[in-house]
Amino acid sequence: MGYGSYSASDWNKLKSSRKLSNDQSVEEVFKNTSCNPKFDPKYIGTRECFDSADHPNTTPIVVGLDVTGSMGYLAVEVATKSLNDFIMKLYSTGAVQDPALMCAAYGDYLDESPLQITQFESDIRIAEQLLEIYFENGGRGEVTPTCLWSFLSRHTNIDAVNKRGEKGFVFTIGDHAKIRSDYVPETIERVNGDKVPGATREGTLKAVQQKFNVFHITIGEPPVSNTQLLSGRLMSISENDISAIPEIIISTIQLQKGMKINDILKQWDEILQPVVKAAISQLSIIENGKSFTI
Repeated sequence: MGYGSYSASDWNKLKSSRKLSNDQSVEEVFKNTSCNPKFDPKYIGTRECFDSADHPNTTPIVVGLDVTGSMGYLAVEVATKSLNDFIMKLYSTGAVQDPALMCAAYGDYLDESPLQITQFESDIRIAEQLLEIYFENGGRGEVTPTCLWSFLSRHTNIDAVNKRGEKGFVFTIGDHAKIRSDYVPETIERVNGDKVPGATREGTLKAVQQKFNVFHITIGEPPVSNTQLLSGRLMSISENDISAIPEIIISTIQLQKGMKINDILKQWDEILQPVVKAAISQLSIIENGKSFTI
């Protein structure tokens, strides 16, 4: 996948045709009432991110949203505004070559559909597929970004990794819910359909990091266990700052690629610079096998 190019005019047409606005309810934005099988990991063999004539140096980027009930406001913000802002600013900053985006939705491990995964795309289909996601609105226990990590490590075929030895990027975004730590093999089998005996949160994270730079954005105070698991890879921001998520993600990518923090910050409006700096200053970036703190 990943042919074509994203444009502001295509976004405006989609927004107008769907009558999207960020004052809508979750149900008004996400109309599906069940998971489309094409997004269910149990029925997906491999998600491919291949180079093409249009995009000869693809960079896979995965944005995973917590779709439990408490996170509805974030999903509406992303679907009606932030996703478009993020894509347009990816292009305008040149943060990566030929971005190919996948959206994912993860929920509670007890949900009917704890994980949904779109294709890697480079045009308006990025937004179209996000709007097809089923917002289950659950939330009774622990969330399952680990199942997304396991899927990405086991069910992706990526030219950036295979041809150029370059990792993609994963950004999961959620709140204070604990990332599931118990019965990980059973959870992955139920959600993804894969048998992974002996799987742990830590091992699953290590496996996906062979292909992707993994980061997590928490709205509010994260649980201690999440902070320990994602040490140096977790950023905590306030609910008031969610509009800055596109800039935070792009700045994180640029930081990972070696751009200096002062050069990163001066790209953004002065009002956003303190928010972005506070977020990325929580990171420890791995470069050439060594870790350094911002």
